[in-house]
Formats: sequence, C-alpha cells, structure tokens
Amino acid sequence: MSQKVLLSATEINIILHRLACQLLENHLDFSNTVLIGIQPRGTFVAERLVRILKDEYKVKHIDAGFLDITFYRDDFRRGDKTLEATATNINFLIEDKNVVLIDDVLYTGRSINAALTALQSFGRPKEVELLTLIDRRFSRHLPIQPNYRGRQVDAINDEKVKVMWKENDGKDVIYLINK
Repeated sequence: MSQKVLLSATEINIILHRLACQLLENHLDFSNTVLIGIQPRGTFVAERLVRILKDEYKVKHIDAGFLDITFYRDDFRRGDKTLEATATNINFLIEDKNVVLIDDVLYTGRSINAALTALQSFGRPKEVELLTLIDRRFSRHLPIQPNYRGRQVDAINDEKVKVMWKENDGKDVIYLINK
C-alpha cells in the first residue's frame, strides 16, 4: 500500500477559504441559508467553514447542524457489523430555506442520496446545494454533482481518498492511497 499527499494543511486551508468566499457570494448574510454537515466527516468541513465565515468574514449568524444518514443508506442492512448512528443536530427549521449539504468526499453519490432522503424528515427546503471538499468525479453511481467543490480528483476504483483532520486525526492532510 502506498500513499501520496494530495493536499497539505496549507492547501486545505486555502481551499476552505475559497469555498467560504463562494458561499458568501451566493448567500450574502445567510439569513435564509443553513449549512448541514453530513456525519461523520462532513461535520469537520462544516465547522471549519462556519468558523471562517464568522471569524474572518464577520457573518453574524449562521444556522449550522449535523445530519446522521446511517439508517437512510441503501446499504445499511448489508454486511456483518452492527452500525452505530451518530447524533443528528439540527435545531432550526429548514422549511423554505436554502440548505447547503456539506461532505468531505463525493464518491459514488450514495451518501448524498441518503442525506437528501434524511433531510425530508426536517421539512421541505427551498433549494438544496452540495459542497464537497474532494470530488472523485469518475466514480458516480448516481447523477449527483457538487455546486461547490474544493478539488477534483481523478482516482481509479482501487484508490482511496483519505481526509485527516487536526481535531480528529492530529493533522490536516489529504492522501490518495493505492491498495
């Protein structure tokens, strides 16, 4: 197994700032927009974006939450291991709001499909957009594309994109791993 650094901590930071600027351009004051990180790994991206928008771009209020999609996945009954759900934390209304779903890696599109289904439990958004840090563009099983993407990666099926976060893994880095 070999691994190659796709993005360093500095590059990740630059990309997160660019994504924050794109969100700001399209949503201005976030009064009608909510950010929802998909559990577990999309929450790190969402938290960083919220921090950048508040601290550096002085956005006063952003509704942000986390969505667990475990039991909405089309494969949750497959396999031998017992799945454990993480906590969904959406303590605001999404009815008629612009929702930005956030995840770290867009691969097959199945997680996003599950997130769209899970989101229906919280109301009917006016619009749903997708933000991903990494877009593995040649791997889709479903016709899902991001509105905002940090970096496009052309990884073949045997390769894996691994995103590591300082808060969880001790450092910010993204690897392309060959099995």
